[in-house]
Amino acid sequence: MPYFVEVILPLALDKTFTYSISQAEFHFIKPGMRIAVPFGKNKIYTALAKETHERVPALYEAKEIHQILDETPIVNTIQLQLWDWIASYYMCSLGEVYRAALPNGFILESETIITLSSNSKYEVSDLNDDEYLILEALQQQSSLKVNDISSILNKKNVVSVLQKMLSKNIISLQEELYENYKPKLVKYIRLHDSFKSDATLNSFLQNVKSEKQKKLVLAFFQLKGIDKNPISIKKILEYSNQSKAILNKLIELQVFEEYTLTQDRTDFVSDGIKDNFELSKTQQTAYFQIKDAFESKDICLLHGVTSSGKTEIYSKLIQETLLEGKQVLFLLPEIALTTQLVSRLRKFFGNQVAVFHSKYNSNERVEVWNQVLHSSEKAQVVIGARSALFLPFSNLGLIIVDEEHEQNFKQTDPAPRYHARDTVTVLAKFHQSKVLLGSATPSLESYYNIKNQKYALVELTERYNHTPLPEVLLIDLKDKYFRKKMKGHFSDVLVDEIASALALGEQVILFQNRRGYAPLLECMTCGHVPQCPNCDVSLTYHKFKNQLRCHYCGHSIAKPTHCHACSSVDLTTKGFGTEQIEMELASLFPNKNVFRMDQDTTRGKFGYEKIIDKFQNQEIDILVGTQMLAKGLDFSNVSLVGILNADNMLYFPDFRAFERSFQMMVQVSGRAGRADKRGKVVIQTYNPNHNTIQQVAYNNYKAMYEEQLYERQIFKYPPYYKLIKITLKHRDFDKVKESAQWLAQVLKQHLTTPVLGPEEPSVNKIRNEYIRTLMIKIPETVSVVQTKKTIQKVLNSFDVISQYRSVKLVVNVDVL
Repeated sequence: MPYFVEVILPLALDKTFTYSISQAEFHFIKPGMRIAVPFGKNKIYTALAKETHERVPALYEAKEIHQILDETPIVNTIQLQLWDWIASYYMCSLGEVYRAALPNGFILESETIITLSSNSKYEVSDLNDDEYLILEALQQQSSLKVNDISSILNKKNVVSVLQKMLSKNIISLQEELYENYKPKLVKYIRLHDSFKSDATLNSFLQNVKSEKQKKLVLAFFQLKGIDKNPISIKKILEYSNQSKAILNKLIELQVFEEYTLTQDRTDFVSDGIKDNFELSKTQQTAYFQIKDAFESKDICLLHGVTSSGKTEIYSKLIQETLLEGKQVLFLLPEIALTTQLVSRLRKFFGNQVAVFHSKYNSNERVEVWNQVLHSSEKAQVVIGARSALFLPFSNLGLIIVDEEHEQNFKQTDPAPRYHARDTVTVLAKFHQSKVLLGSATPSLESYYNIKNQKYALVELTERYNHTPLPEVLLIDLKDKYFRKKMKGHFSDVLVDEIASALALGEQVILFQNRRGYAPLLECMTCGHVPQCPNCDVSLTYHKFKNQLRCHYCGHSIAKPTHCHACSSVDLTTKGFGTEQIEMELASLFPNKNVFRMDQDTTRGKFGYEKIIDKFQNQEIDILVGTQMLAKGLDFSNVSLVGILNADNMLYFPDFRAFERSFQMMVQVSGRAGRADKRGKVVIQTYNPNHNTIQQVAYNNYKAMYEEQLYERQIFKYPPYYKLIKITLKHRDFDKVKESAQWLAQVLKQHLTTPVLGPEEPSVNKIRNEYIRTLMIKIPETVSVVQTKKTIQKVLNSFDVISQYRSVKLVVNVDVL
């Protein structure tokens, strides 16, 4: 009797594939195991077993598998259920979900580029023949493909050899090259074997002429007496107050020997883990309300003003879940921005906290994956960005989504374009666990779910320690420019407030949601503005690099000395970004440290952490930044926040512009006065009477919610309607226009719901591809499942038309 296995391939293909297996393999293979399978003419992919069966495929002859890569499943059945839901709900293929869910280190394929690991340590004697041949080839040339390795070894299947070399850290995949991950190596010293006897040591101390060398050796023994742990070079030099040259001389004389230990980044040694959570009365009330809410509902929204101490409540709930022997998932919008939170939770839970995000290299991600899979002590609490929801939890008790309103929870490219907040509610159902959403400015959709009795609501209306919310000053820029009371882009009020805060030794945060020096450079003679040749946007001027740069495709040119159209030298910049603010501050406050935090200054793996640490240690007086500053950071010495132009965000062509502006301004304002002193927020605007700005000034979330909800209902937007956006891209303008019109016409014929478009977006060309979009609005009364099935049928027909086959289609469900 023939036996088969159904597998998921890491490719954007709509279906699973059937492969032939032996009877022994049939009884061994479990869903969630990786299997190397041939696909196409000569490619091998790492597929994932979905099920074993005895049904012969009707349309093709099943090929045999190459090899089983795992002894036990690395993906559990709950994950496979979640993958099916994501593929169905977000209209993508299972292969795309598989590719997004598993760390790269698990997915080897014949297109993978393999290089020698930069920090590999191995003994040639430990290598087998195949591994030695690969190593020799990689020493001759810098990188090889899996196919090249097949030729060298004269074997079709080399996946298992590569897997072993990868686990020994001899080779690495090319995907990791740009991440430049290096393990944290700490240098230690110990006595050399020849000096371990008392006689040799006494003899050395009596005969040594250098007092400094003698002091260093004695300091080593003093430290040994105090602390039994290994002694690091840094520690001995600080303790003995001697130079590195003296220590090097002692190593040369073979008194000491140097060795290194890898300090595991996921390990945490604390001075003592705190067991007690001291909650204020208000926090205690909120905590019990959440506990009560979880009795009747699975999802609860904690709506607490900024600095109300939500993290302490989270910690108490985490502690309780851990005591029940269950795991906790803590999702954050951007892991790079949450260094503070990770360290705060580790103070409570020590080494039970694991971190998972895309800045980790492949080996680290695989390590955390395995810890979660085996319910290791090290991964009882997992803090991560949106991708952490794909981890193989087996006993999940609580999911916390902090700053749930953040749009970073929605994946944009590549597929699956899932929303982490919505996906974890489904994951929680599979695990029968609870979900806690937290925010000072909840999304309209979440708040609407409370009104519909889907979620429970708990509110924290006052700050921790009863610190009042910051005082908000609205500055009318029209009036200030008219009265000539502006210094650059700063009103006299803002300059005075900054000066008085700095005089008291306090720190200042200034917000301008645009990086670079100026958004455009214009010729004053003919009005020409340099454009990106690949995209339909003007180039942004970056003064520090003296170049014009496109923020969409990265194209850059040196700043022109004359106009490219009329050769005039009369060029001027329009608008302002963070670089310009930084320069103006340097001239207004020359003796103060001004620092900028945007995408340009935080590119490195630890770029963000360095700036945060400097600001925390009060080495920076004024921090200028973009929306990065709006995330839940906690600085006790910040007394003033300035928003330089509130109108930038308000007049953006997006139905969520007012909601996002409110959230952004309230979140930025929340950075002021987080300790005992009341902070101040200065908002500069041309329209101080605008409803949204007034709602920010009085921190009136309910008024914003009701106003926006009324408009959403009239204009058919979420939460009353679900949105599906279809984007078409092609290098040929006419082809994308024609294909979009065909698709819109067919969709309108088959759907009863509104179909808008085809429309050119505001930026209608990116990376030389022209863009057209269609928007489908599905009301609450219409079945979303049936509508999606109809859309999928139309898209399948579109793919069949030969002249449209080269047009790229992107489907985005619940578009943000």
